[in-house]
Amino acid sequence: MRRLFSLPFYLKLAAIMISIIAIGYLMRIGQTIIVPLILGGLFALLLVPVCNWFEKKLRFHRTLAALVSLILFSAFVGGLFTLIGSQLTLLKDDWPAFEKQIIGGIESLQEWIRQTFNIGYNKQSEYLSQTLNKSINQGTAIVGIALLSLSSVFILMVFTFLYTFFLLLYRRHILRFFLLLNKPQHQAIILEIAHEIQYVVKKYLIGLILQMLIVAAMTFIALSIIGVKYSLMLSLITGVINVLPYIGIFAAMLMISLITFATSSLTHVLFVVIALIVVHFIDSNFVVPKVVGSKVKVNSLFAMLAIIMGELIWGVSGMFLAIPILAIMKIVFDRIYDLKPWGFLLGEEDSSDHSYKILRSELYPEIVEIREVENKKDG
Repeated sequence: MRRLFSLPFYLKLAAIMISIIAIGYLMRIGQTIIVPLILGGLFALLLVPVCNWFEKKLRFHRTLAALVSLILFSAFVGGLFTLIGSQLTLLKDDWPAFEKQIIGGIESLQEWIRQTFNIGYNKQSEYLSQTLNKSINQGTAIVGIALLSLSSVFILMVFTFLYTFFLLLYRRHILRFFLLLNKPQHQAIILEIAHEIQYVVKKYLIGLILQMLIVAAMTFIALSIIGVKYSLMLSLITGVINVLPYIGIFAAMLMISLITFATSSLTHVLFVVIALIVVHFIDSNFVVPKVVGSKVKVNSLFAMLAIIMGELIWGVSGMFLAIPILAIMKIVFDRIYDLKPWGFLLGEEDSSDHSYKILRSELYPEIVEIREVENKKDG
């Protein structure tokens, strides 16, 4: 019986798997350098048109144009988070109401445990005090982890700012390096890849900003109709964390439900959950395909796998970077002859098989020639 695959095929497959594992390990241990570098690259691609405008229209030096563009972008992001922070300070006025509602919820929970599991209040209080003691003993470790997280975020922000600035400053130099790295007959493809990556990343990030605004507006309208307090703050937070695919909306739902429960009734919580489900339905079925998904032609299966792998390797940052990295990979695969099948695999399915036939004719032109000859003979 003839074997379907030969030994060299299995050796090549093993080499690919080992390479993927090695790359994943290097990406994990090099997170501090790689994540801000990729973020800086994405932001630099977004700001390239702004830099070009400053250089051509206002005659700015390239260094000044890059610095001004980056400062304006940082001011926009900082202003958004400042607005959210100013809204968060309003929560202190309702903190007594939070405590009262939470204490009432704990008492109701204790009563339910007593009736359901026949565990008295004394036993519950004893277990609760033991848990609190353990938490206090671990307090130093928790504070240390929190400080480490804050320092990591600060390092990420500083490195991202610096990488964005230098990538904007040396963008033409880096492009010329890739041109020199390839043969003259391939330089047109390199320029095409660079332009396509810039276009897709710019449109994708702009689409994300539009998605944030649309989701925040829909959430604000829904929460205002229901009568939820701090609807502006909660809608802004929902719009921002909704950038995280598949998880952001559920995290926002949990947070808004808790705040609504602390300031209102369970009926309002139910209305909030229904409203956010409707917002998520509209966002995933209408907003994302039209505003974001139309710019990134990647199928949902590999998008989900990329998000999961990104979270495992880089955490929350990896989830945000997964889709643009996958889109860039597809652009590169589609323009390199030997990698075109992989680009086809990452793309959306064509029900008419049109893209499959075109790709097959490019990869195996001899099949098309044979069929043309056969058609002529039959004719």
